[in-house]
Amino acid sequence: MKDRLITSSYCFILAANFLLYFGFWLLIPVLPFYLSEFFQAGNSTIGIVLSCYTVAALCIRPFSGYLLDTFARKPLYLFAYFIFMMMFGGYLIAGSLTLFIIFRIIHGVSFGMVTVGGNTVVIDIMPSSRRGEGLGYYGLTNNMAMSIGPMFGLFLHDAGVSFSTIFCYALSSCILGFLSASLVKTPYKPPVKREPISLDRFILLKGMPAGLSLLLLSIPYGMTTNYVAMYAHEIGLRTQTGFFFTFMAVGMAISRIFSGKLVDRGKITQVIVAGLYLVVCSFFLLSACVYLIQWNDTACTILFFGIALLMGVGFGIMFPAFNTLFVNLAPNSQRGTATSTYLTSWDVGIGIGMLVGGYIAEISTFDKAYLFGACLTVVSAIYFKIKVTPHYHKNKLR
Repeated sequence: MKDRLITSSYCFILAANFLLYFGFWLLIPVLPFYLSEFFQAGNSTIGIVLSCYTVAALCIRPFSGYLLDTFARKPLYLFAYFIFMMMFGGYLIAGSLTLFIIFRIIHGVSFGMVTVGGNTVVIDIMPSSRRGEGLGYYGLTNNMAMSIGPMFGLFLHDAGVSFSTIFCYALSSCILGFLSASLVKTPYKPPVKREPISLDRFILLKGMPAGLSLLLLSIPYGMTTNYVAMYAHEIGLRTQTGFFFTFMAVGMAISRIFSGKLVDRGKITQVIVAGLYLVVCSFFLLSACVYLIQWNDTACTILFFGIALLMGVGFGIMFPAFNTLFVNLAPNSQRGTATSTYLTSWDVGIGIGMLVGGYIAEISTFDKAYLFGACLTVVSAIYFKIKVTPHYHKNKLR
């Protein structure tokens, strides 16, 4: 008899996560237009305003893991969700760029807290024997939001819908998500007696080798989410680059359906290695598009979207496996810390990818940036096989 995964609480937290990310992704492609049209902000200013969100989320993540391990998780999760939701209303009333930046920073802090909270709560409410599968479906809600949200946001913007109305759509999505989150029933967590504050309260030290491998992977991922449309434009690829993200999300969706079950059978490191091989191939192919387009642009277009699918499958396989790996290295009282270490490693790499990708493209070209990213994935794969795999098997708790 398999432990039951699908419960009403699990369905509510899936809905809450999808609606949170839908509100988040809806605005991602629209905000640069809003900042330039409403505040007449230049490109460098837009970059700074948008990145302060990521920096704020990063700063709070280690502390949110500590808070979630120390106090009751659901009230903290709901509090962060409520603040996140209210910031969409804040954008509606921000009359100056300074006020908008302040709201953006608060939004980033609440996002850092609510994502760690959601990931930790979902682990609490599902059976440990089906954790990989459960985390796979949970992550799938983010991928679905990523494939629909940006397209919907751009559709509204292109149709001439006002920015205020677009903000209201995002706000409405999060109000529904907050209601779903409040219906989640979590198990009782006895208060944890805390030792004096030390570094491992904020960072899972045993997870550091895996964190480094994940960070090296997320640098080229950060380059892709931010610059792939500019790269396609630079090499003269005339196609709807927005579909790159749709194909990527489809790849993630396909892979998560089966990878979680393999993780639950204990094949965590094997699943990650398989994902690493796919990701290494996809980044080398992406950097080669610059040469392929000179030979045949139709073949290049087909390959471009094929790469997105391959990349989606590779990363989709690895996400739930990496998440489970971090959780398996931590005692139950440090689940929040494990989750925040996993998410922080990922976010630091994405932040580096944004900066490094832009810098390499400025002094050279985007294909060289992707070639550099592909080399980092090779380093990550070698390091994972030599260092992370034996370290994990020696230190795992379950």
